[in-house]
Amino acid sequence: MPCGECWIRRRNLLEKMPNNNKNSKIEPLLPLYPLLYDESVRRALLEDLGGAGDATTDAIVSPEDTATAMIVAREPGRIAGVEVAGHAFRCLGPALSYEIRLADGEDAGAGDIIAVVQGAARPILSAERTALNFLMHLSGIATATRDIVALASPYPARVVCTRKTTPGLRFLEKYAVRAGGGSNHRFGLDDAILIKDNHLLAAGGVVESIQRVRRRAGHTVKVEVEVDTLEQLDAALKEGVDAVLLDNMPIDMMADAVRLTRKRALTVASGGVTAETVTAIAATGVDLISIGWITHSAPVMDISLDFALKI
Repeated sequence: MPCGECWIRRRNLLEKMPNNNKNSKIEPLLPLYPLLYDESVRRALLEDLGGAGDATTDAIVSPEDTATAMIVAREPGRIAGVEVAGHAFRCLGPALSYEIRLADGEDAGAGDIIAVVQGAARPILSAERTALNFLMHLSGIATATRDIVALASPYPARVVCTRKTTPGLRFLEKYAVRAGGGSNHRFGLDDAILIKDNHLLAAGGVVESIQRVRRRAGHTVKVEVEVDTLEQLDAALKEGVDAVLLDNMPIDMMADAVRLTRKRALTVASGGVTAETVTAIAATGVDLISIGWITHSAPVMDISLDFALKI
């Protein structure tokens, strides 16, 4: 499926999705440029093939053998990474046919066919594990995000991810969060300022930390500061920060913090957010709920590749 068709399919899907949150904005899940994941996919293939190649497949399967293989969901979940998986197959077999049946951002049921790959059997078998590793991992993140977003959906709060990502896979993991209906916080240390507790200790307090970054940061850079108490919150708001990270606050204190902020800054809940607590956190009126485990600890989605027949 070409990228243009993927975009149209995703846009149509999003238009049909129920939206209980009238204040939210659901954006189309635009495909990633292959340039962003090409190196990661090639590195994974090289890791798997080593210096000698696929010893098993090369011994059993002849270069002339062809096959049809189906990528199948073994359990329900939200799909993410189907185009990345296709890239893995095409890196080893540029002539392979790869038909996407379920695009990123769509839900699969157990037994649903996600994609079909056809052509030379050797590259299909040799790329299988790498392709599935990406697809299972990213779909697991998308599924976990989808489920936690649903729990927060009665309220305007948006679920965002963190920088707690697998080294080298941040763009893909944050993309999977978007496929699950979440949003991205910072991509890196360079795209926003987030003053955390150790920065506060190093500078000697909230006010001094903010004043130091204001002297250095450009006028387009957003400033966010982590606060643990209402006193720190008051100091940060007086300095005109753009966002406040309400770190590990009890629910009642967080609700007080939201009321005190009065929309003067974005409020971000962070720390210990679980499926059991996210609805109550969203009910406090926070703008964003930051969750690290949806990228660093989400279980993979069970997906397999099954040969259908030789062609």
